[in-house]
Amino acid sequence: MNRRALPLSLRRHATPWERQLPTWREARPALIAGALKRARARPSGNWYVVGASGALRGDGKLARTVAGQEVVVWRGPDGRLVGGPGICPHLGAPLRDSPVRRGTLVCHWHGLALDGSPFAGWSPLPVHNDGVLVWVRLDTVGGEEPLDAPVVPRRPELPRALRAVYAGVGVCEPEDVVANRLDPWHGAWFHPYSFVDLTVVDTPGVPACAADDGAVALTVVVSFKVAGRLVVPVRAVFSAPEPRTVAMHITEGEGAGSVVETHATPLGVDESGHPRTAVIEAVVAASDRRGFAAARRAAPLLRPLMRAAARRLWRDDLAYAERRWQLRSTGRFPG
Repeated sequence: MNRRALPLSLRRHATPWERQLPTWREARPALIAGALKRARARPSGNWYVVGASGALRGDGKLARTVAGQEVVVWRGPDGRLVGGPGICPHLGAPLRDSPVRRGTLVCHWHGLALDGSPFAGWSPLPVHNDGVLVWVRLDTVGGEEPLDAPVVPRRPELPRALRAVYAGVGVCEPEDVVANRLDPWHGAWFHPYSFVDLTVVDTPGVPACAADDGAVALTVVVSFKVAGRLVVPVRAVFSAPEPRTVAMHITEGEGAGSVVETHATPLGVDESGHPRTAVIEAVVAASDRRGFAAARRAAPLLRPLMRAAARRLWRDDLAYAERRWQLRSTGRFPG
């Protein structure tokens, strides 16, 4: 196909949903479990995604409970990223509800002010901004050998990319989210509004099937559905560079070099004692088409649409992850 032509293809026949090729034989529970096991064995350095970098403009802040630990991140007086416990050391006020004023986080209960330096028993935590997402390092939670920086998937050059971040929460554990993403076989069955003609062409255990960083990967040929029989065919590789991240890199077709990163951050348990996990998904899209520069300029208009598309997919995929956790927690999971 001419790279300067429209990226759309016309399917010869629109196969009815129920007549597409079944994938349950290829989606072997043991294969998915093995990929999950290898992902969980990779080092994370105790880093957890908190949220989108874009939330930290001006006096913005990010606050989230990670594995039962309240954390808050903001930009200090000199503009550097700072963060630490989300509990005021004075009387325990929730700092997530406190405002940032000129780089200082001011407790809304009694006015105790924090600039990111150790103060009154409050100690900062290592934080990292990779340009798309903000991470916090919790060594007491992770229990691994700490790394100076998180393991971030390979991305296109950010100044030339279009970025959007979606966040949702499900009643499950991070491994259920990761297992969902390591099962691309469900794509055209569970998400027929987005994917058609999906074939997994390489699976874990095949020597040629590995990501650039050595992580075990799955290679997929799939078409993104546009409307009717109009589709955008691509080749993509799914890999797990660290235990709570799955990245989908487009390697051939429209948007080659683009990546969709799915990060699973444990939040803690709800009032019923059920685990809750945040899904934070970053889309970093790139293209060598001349018109893509216009798309970047229209980013404020496109980002809500990109987040809406991710929200629709995760409406279903969180149901998948939650169902997996429900069966797993009762010992009825078939895998």
